[in-house]
Amino acid sequence: MNQSCPLCNSESSEFYHSHQQIFFICPCCSLIFLHNNLRLQTNKEFERYNLHQNNPYDTGYQSFVSPITAEIESRYSPLHQGLDFGSGKSSAISHILRSKNFDITEYDPFFSNNPLALQRTYDYIACCEVIEHFYHPFKEFSLLYSLLKPSGELICMTDLYSPSKNFETWYYKNDPTHVCIYTVETCEWITQEFGFSNCDILRRRIIFTK
Repeated sequence: MNQSCPLCNSESSEFYHSHQQIFFICPCCSLIFLHNNLRLQTNKEFERYNLHQNNPYDTGYQSFVSPITAEIESRYSPLHQGLDFGSGKSSAISHILRSKNFDITEYDPFFSNNPLALQRTYDYIACCEVIEHFYHPFKEFSLLYSLLKPSGELICMTDLYSPSKNFETWYYKNDPTHVCIYTVETCEWITQEFGFSNCDILRRRIIFTK
């Protein structure tokens, strides 16, 4: 069984098959992705996201997003403009930064669908636990690159797969909305393909610099 990669369009082969899931792996960009037929319909996807109970005032949640907020606070000031892309129902990132007078705009296709937010450019973009949900990752990374000012940063968080992890028992693949699983090699491919000048990876935090 083969399927085209949603990131680079290369013919990809089956990587993992269970009663409920089929994942493919791309020989070109090393993206691991869910079979198209197993993706949730838009209404079911929304229902799943609507169940999220992420309280922006919760210290545990704030700690979880701290790799992104700490990077922004160390590199930028309230004079810079930021975008919280895929901000969800309630964003701890936006809450933390706004409490320190940072200028950050939220965008989410389900909860903050503001097209005007995608018609300007930003010094930095926060993308926390979002890129694994991309049904069309090539289109989304093209958009994100275009939204950055020169030398701007796309600061992502996701759990990267490596061969040291047992995919069969790995928790991250079990969320039905996690349709794209990235590897270090995938991040390197994205850097080259879209023209980012650098990619810095530290555990779950990935920074693409324009």
